[in-house]
Amino acid sequence: MEKWKVANLKPGMKFSKPVYFDGDNLFAPENVPLKEKDLNRLSKWGVEEVESDGTLLSDEVPVDDQAASNFFEQPFRSPEQQEIVAQYSGLVSRLKELHEQIRSGSGVSSEISDSIVDGLLSLVDKRRNDILQFVLYGLHGEAGLVENALNSVVLSSLVGKNLNMPKHKLLHLSTSALLHDVGMLRLSNEISEKKGALTKDELKVVRTHPIHSYKIITRELKYPEEVGLAALQHQERWDGNGYPRGLSGGSIIVPARVIAVVDSFEAMVSRRPYRSSMIGYTAMRHILSDNSRRFDPEILKVFIRTMGIYPIGSIVLLNNSCIARVIENNSEAPLKPKIKVMINEKGLEYTEDDGEVIDLFSNREFFIARAVDPKERAQKAEA
Repeated sequence: MEKWKVANLKPGMKFSKPVYFDGDNLFAPENVPLKEKDLNRLSKWGVEEVESDGTLLSDEVPVDDQAASNFFEQPFRSPEQQEIVAQYSGLVSRLKELHEQIRSGSGVSSEISDSIVDGLLSLVDKRRNDILQFVLYGLHGEAGLVENALNSVVLSSLVGKNLNMPKHKLLHLSTSALLHDVGMLRLSNEISEKKGALTKDELKVVRTHPIHSYKIITRELKYPEEVGLAALQHQERWDGNGYPRGLSGGSIIVPARVIAVVDSFEAMVSRRPYRSSMIGYTAMRHILSDNSRRFDPEILKVFIRTMGIYPIGSIVLLNNSCIARVIENNSEAPLKPKIKVMINEKGLEYTEDDGEVIDLFSNREFFIARAVDPKERAQKAEA
C-alpha cells in the first residue's frame, strides 16, 4: 500500500480504493470525498499517515451533509416507533391524573399507578429497544416528575430483571420507581419548580420529599412497606452522605440502590428547567466515575451491563463518517454494539429508518469514533 501524509491531504480528495489508518481501520471508502472534519479528527488522534492501494482521483469539495436537522429532531419515524409515542403519551396522561390526586390529597387510588406499571412492563417485554431509545431522548416533551417517573420504571425494571428478581419483587421495584418522588407534589411550587439555586432553607425542605413519598405510598396508596422504603431511601448514598437518614452500604435496601442509579442517569439524559440534557454516552461516563461514593458498585455493574457504554438509541459517528444509531448492546464488548446507519458516508439520509444494520463486534472494518449529540448537529445544520 502507498502511504499518504495526513498533513498533505485536503478536503474533497477521493481515492480509487479504500483509505486506512493504523493498520486495518477504514478511514474512507473508495470514491468518497475526504471531509475536513475527518481530517481534523485524525490530527487530534495523532495519526500522521494513511495508506491505500488506490490512486488520487480528484480534489473536488464535498457537499456538506449537515442539512439534517429535522432528521435528528425526529428519530421516531417508523410506524412501530410512532406506536411507542402514542402508548407513552397515554401513560403520561394517566400519571398526570394520579399526580393531581396526590397534590390535592383527595381520592387517591393505587388503581392508576398499578395500570401504569403494568403498561410500562408490557412495553419493556415487547419493545425493549424502542422504549429504551424513547427514554434516552424524552421526545414526549414531559420534563420533570412525569418523565422521570415513567423512565425510572423502564430502567429499574430492566436492571431488576438482570438481577433475577422474582416477579413480585420486580413489581414492587417498578412501583417504587414510579412513585419515588411523589413527595415533591406536597412541596410548594416555588421550591419544587425553582429554576435557580436553592437556598439552604429551601434545600432542607426539598430533602424532606422522600419522607412524604414514603407516607403517600404506604398510608394513602396502601402499598407494602418495601415499596415505601425504596422511595424513602433512594436519596441515601453508598458512602453514607445521603438523606434523609444518612444510611450507608448494606443498610440501604436493594430496590433503593437500583432507583438511585437509574434516577441519576435519567436526570442526566432528560431536559430540566435549569439545564440541558446530556447524551447517553456522556451520562454513562459520569455514572462510571462514581467510585463507590453514591452507588452500590455491584448494582452499577449490572446497570452498565443492562445499558451498555453507548445506550440503545445513542447517535454515533463511525470511522467512515457514517452517522448511526445504536440498536443493540453487546454485553461482552460494550464498545462494539450493533448499529443502524442513519446517514451514510455519502450523505444519504435513511428517512424511513431503513439504513444498513452493522454489528461492530463481527465487522472489524468499522468502529465508533465518538458519540454525537443530535441537538448540536441540528443547531449546526440550521446555522
